[in-house]
Amino acid sequence: MPIAGRVYRRQIRSLTRLIFILAAATLSAFGQQQERAIVSPEVHPDRRVTFRIAGPNLKAVSLRLEGSPQPLPLQKDEQGVWSVTAGPLEPDYYEYWFEADGVTLLDSLNPLMKPNFLHPHNMVHVPGPASLPWQVSDVPHGVLHHHFYHSRIVGDFRDYYVYTPPGYNPRAKARYPVLYLLHGYSDNNDIWTLVGNANVTLDNLIAEGKAKPMIIVMPLGYGAPEILQRTPVFAAAFRDEKLRQRNVDRFRDTLLGEVIPAVESDYLVSKGRSSRAVAGLSMGGAETLLVGLNNLDRFAWIGAFSSGGLGEDFEKQFPGLDAKANSQLRLLWVSCGRDDRLLDMNHKLRDWLEAKQIRLKWVETAGAHSWQVWRRGIADFAPLLFQEPAR
Repeated sequence: MPIAGRVYRRQIRSLTRLIFILAAATLSAFGQQQERAIVSPEVHPDRRVTFRIAGPNLKAVSLRLEGSPQPLPLQKDEQGVWSVTAGPLEPDYYEYWFEADGVTLLDSLNPLMKPNFLHPHNMVHVPGPASLPWQVSDVPHGVLHHHFYHSRIVGDFRDYYVYTPPGYNPRAKARYPVLYLLHGYSDNNDIWTLVGNANVTLDNLIAEGKAKPMIIVMPLGYGAPEILQRTPVFAAAFRDEKLRQRNVDRFRDTLLGEVIPAVESDYLVSKGRSSRAVAGLSMGGAETLLVGLNNLDRFAWIGAFSSGGLGEDFEKQFPGLDAKANSQLRLLWVSCGRDDRLLDMNHKLRDWLEAKQIRLKWVETAGAHSWQVWRRGIADFAPLLFQEPAR
């Protein structure tokens, strides 16, 4: 069975169990709630947010909210509705979920989701000014295209997304540079648009003249789909060196041998290496470095955000990489949040690259291993791409 079928069926079973648990917890309160509409989450004008869940028979409920170091306890009212108010929160998107009597629950009242093969969660949007790069604004918008194909390399049916910038005309002669943008472990390849708002960010940056109009391609990052079925724990999944290497090798082959040729056949793409970039987060950051730095004849622009899944034997992973690479690299961006569990490994990578006298742009920001870091990362990285002079 192809990856989509295997993993989506697993995800559907997981979601079904969560729905049944939540239904059991709230069914007894249904009669009480008919006269009272429950809203969750409720975003207040002062940017405080109230989260609610019905469960008169629950003993203890807490909220896990992105950016909050500790769970927030909810209080139950006389009608059996639990609630907590957080904030005020800075304008952004926040991931969250409930923990009720030791069970993780989704917020059934909120359709805004962060999709994930292993850990789907809810999201809440705290709106901000139009100046925020990921905020939808009244500017020309690009178009998202969805492609499906059979991979002869992996042996399954898979897909990739393509963002074409505002004004793209397939019948025109203008050609565009391309950014290949990679997702993290347990994510799907639509995460950069559904959660990262990368397409919205590029719309805004292009409209403001801060970024070159470019095409963005978002391929599926699993060369070995079985890596998702080994374990839901990232560190354990990547402890198997053979599996990790197979995942990267076959992903590289699908990207170079299937996705890039298809994109360059179907879209108005500038085919030279100086017009081709690769970037990614977490697992996709490691894939970016392993594919990009070992194929400098293909990529001149490389961006790794919060890279995870690299081993520490950099000499083995990047054979022959030395200062000569500087003549080919237009940009090597390596970034990580200060509270990210992967910061130490990224420091070691930075130090090794610097010892090799390879020029890089090291960026260390506030934040953990989260989309609040990566939304800002793509907004800072994209304006540097395909610019003259590059450095």
